[in-house]
This record gives sequence, C-alpha cells and structure tokens, in this order.
Amino acid sequence: MSSQLVLADAPTTKDVLTFVGRAGRISDEGVRLQATGGVLALSAAALAPQGLFDQTPTVLGMRVVHADPELVCDIVVASLTATDDERVLDLPETGLSPAWAGIAPPRGEWERIGSVAASVVAQRAQWGISAVARGATDGAGEEAVRALRAAIWGEPEDDLLGLPRGVAFAADAFGFISGEEDVAVMRSGRWTRLAFRRGHVLTRGPAAIGLTAVRGTGTAD
Repeated sequence: MSSQLVLADAPTTKDVLTFVGRAGRISDEGVRLQATGGVLALSAAALAPQGLFDQTPTVLGMRVVHADPELVCDIVVASLTATDDERVLDLPETGLSPAWAGIAPPRGEWERIGSVAASVVAQRAQWGISAVARGATDGAGEEAVRALRAAIWGEPEDDLLGLPRGVAFAADAFGFISGEEDVAVMRSGRWTRLAFRRGHVLTRGPAAIGLTAVRGTGTAD
C-alpha cells in the first residue's frame, strides 16, 4: 500500500481533509479509505454499536472523490497530513480496526424506494440534538449517555420513511445538508442510503419501509 494518497486536484484534497476533520469531531474510530480505478471512497461512522447489547444503529457517512488512477488502498486511518504537493496527503504509519469497518455496504444495484426533503432531515437532526442535550443530566455516566443516544438516534422516524433518526444526525454532522434538495432514498439488501448532493448517509438493519404489521401467534379465541 502506498504511504500517500494522490488525489485529482487541490480542491479534492481540501474536500478530503474536511471530511476527515468532521469525522474526527464525531468519533475517534477513524475514516475508511477505499481507492481503485481513479475513485476514492471515504466512509466514517456517525453512529455504531459499542457492544453486544448496544442498540445504537450503524450509520455511516460517505464521500466519493476522484483520485489518481494508480492509487489502490483499503485502510482505516485516524488522520491525514497535508504535504507540499496540493494533490498529495500523507497516510499515518498505522491504521485502525473499528468494528463498523468490517461491515461494508454493497457495491451492486440500489433500488430507489422514496425520497425525503433535506429540510425535513435538518429538522429531525436538530430535534434529536436538543433531545440528547436535555436528557444528558449532569454527572450521567458514559453508559447512561450512550443508552440515551441509542434511544433517540435509533428510533424509527416516520418523517424519514421509517429509518432511524440517526441518519439525520449523520447528514448534519458531515455537512451534507445544503439548501433545498429532494434526497433520494435507496435500498440494497439490509442497507439503506440517502443520496445527498454532498455525500451519502448509509444505515444497516431492518427498516420500517414496506413492512407489514406483525401478526399475533397462538390459538384464536
């Protein structure tokens, strides 16, 4: 693996550093860099479960940019460093191994299943941020705060087509919401993707979209 990322141009380098910086403010679990064929996909976890009983949904932010056609890599890093060459970024000497990076979104066909207004996504993000702030009492331990965040961000949201409210948090945190936009909602297997102009939000797991009511079991009266 190359010790450097060679990108298409200086604006792309700035774009990559912005994404990495935002990811670092969200968590310390790094950014996954996957490059091949002149394309670099950057993904990072806005939300991810931390243990077996953690109900936090897996929600990723993703940005796709142009890179040098010869660049090939697949690594998770905590940071990237600018160089004298505006097209080149230095990779750290060691990578990370967060659990979320072991579950990759599919690269095959995605089916469009609906859309949602960017303004609605922004509203639900701000509601959730306020709810977390109100519920996090002084002196609350790390586990209590994590449980609160899981409850708020993991709850299916009707205004978001039954997806967990955490997709709105991710869109806001990664700066994908900008002006009026009709955001396509796509599905492939267990993954659902919100395709913003500025990037993508992906979540893994069962979604309420298209599901029928659960039937009761047992002997009828």
